Amino acid sequence: MLKKFFYKYILRRQYYRYGACARCGDCCSKIYVNHKNGSVKDEKEFLKLKKLHPFYTFLEIIDKDDNGLVFKCNKFDREKHICTIHKFRPSICRRYPSEVILKMNGVMSEKCGYCFKPIDSFREILKKKLKKLC
Repeated sequence: MLKKFFYKYILRRQYYRYGACARCGDCCSKIYVNHKNGSVKDEKEFLKLKKLHPFYTFLEIIDKDDNGLVFKCNKFDREKHICTIHKFRPSICRRYPSEVILKMNGVMSEKCGYCFKPIDSFREILKKKLKKLC
């Protein structure tokens, strides 16, 4: 019960994260960068971000889709399946994956060793909603 309280009201989370890194590298291969009003949409905006934070210098643009620019990290060794800067990796990588992915309708790779479980069960959520209606 204490864990649930901590996650919901202190950390303001809706999901528990379970698992461990499977070293698949998929999270390093298709990255969207969110800044201010959503995903970075053009190269000019990305060049400005590179000047603000060293992490962005590790990223290479590989595509563009409806969400914006798609990046890959050049610090992931595809042959050895390791991050070449793992010990010194940026905080965004240390926190991965976060439930923000789910809130943005993102999908975890099937090979990923992490998964999310809702903190509140469907039954608990339904009960709260019904209470509000009455």
